[in-house]
Amino acid sequence: MSGNKYHLPKGTSADGPYDLLVTPESAGWGYSGLRILTLGPGQTHALSTGDSEFLVLPLTGSCTVTTDGSTFELTGRTGVFNSATDFAYLPREAEAVISSADGGRFALPSARTERGRFPARYGRREDVPVELRGAGACSRQVNNYCLPGTFEAEQLLVCEVLTPGGNWSSYPPHKHDEARTDTDGNPIESELEEIYYFEVSGGENAFAYQRVYGTPDRPIDVLAEVRSGDTVLIPHGWHGPSIAAPGYDLYYLNVMAGPGQDRAWLICDDPAHGWVRGTWDSQDVDDRLPFGENR
Repeated sequence: MSGNKYHLPKGTSADGPYDLLVTPESAGWGYSGLRILTLGPGQTHALSTGDSEFLVLPLTGSCTVTTDGSTFELTGRTGVFNSATDFAYLPREAEAVISSADGGRFALPSARTERGRFPARYGRREDVPVELRGAGACSRQVNNYCLPGTFEAEQLLVCEVLTPGGNWSSYPPHKHDEARTDTDGNPIESELEEIYYFEVSGGENAFAYQRVYGTPDRPIDVLAEVRSGDTVLIPHGWHGPSIAAPGYDLYYLNVMAGPGQDRAWLICDDPAHGWVRGTWDSQDVDDRLPFGENR
C-alpha cells in the first residue's frame, strides 16, 4: 500500500479551525484521534468531546479551559523543546471552551471510549515524568503525560519524544498491533493505533525521517521525510526508526488508543533489531539531554 495514505504533510488534513484533524473515521480505524488548534490573542474555541476523551496539551502558549463548571488555567510553555507542560483532561460527552489571552497552539489528542468514569482534571507539569531513554546515538527524552501509572484515563495514551539532531528514536523498531500473551498467559503485546505528530527545530528547511513497515500478512510500507506540522498514521506494523537529521532536533507527539479495556502499552521489538538494546549498557546518554528547562 502507498505510504501517502499514512503520511499527512502539514496542511493537507486541515479542517475549519484545526491545522490538523485526524478522527477515527478519517484514519480508517476505531479509536485514536488528534487535532491541532491555533488560537490568536483573545480567541476562543468551543469543543464538544462526543464519544471521546481528550487532553488539551499546549504546544506553545497558555490557555484557559472551562468545562462542566471547572476552570483550568494552563501555564503552557514557550515551545516544545523548552519544557514539558501542564494539561487538562476532558471526559467524553463534555462541552469545553478553550481560550487564550496571548494566543498559542494546542494539541487535542483523543480516544474513543464507551465509558466515562473520570471527571475533567488538571495535570500539573511538575507531575509529568521526564524519562531519558536509550543511550549513545539512540538517546532521547520522553515526557510521559498520560500513560498507565502516570495519569488515569479510559483508553487514551499520550507522550512526547524529543530526539537530539543526529540521533535515532523509536528504535529498535517495535509494534503493538495485536493482543498477545506468553505461554503462561501473561500479556506481552497490546493492540494500539498510533499517531505521530512532528515538529523539527531549525526553520522551514529542517527535516527528519519516519519508517513504518509490516509483515507479509499485514503489509504497510512508509518511509517519509517529515517536517514541522507533518503527521504519520500507524494502524499496524513495525515502526521506527524516527531519525533526526544532524543539526535538527526532532519532536513528536504520540497518541495511542485501542480496544483493550486494561489500557496497557505493551510493545514487541522486531526480532531482527532488538539486540541493539543490549549495546546501551556500555554507552552514555547523550549529554544534550534533557532539553530546556528539564535540565
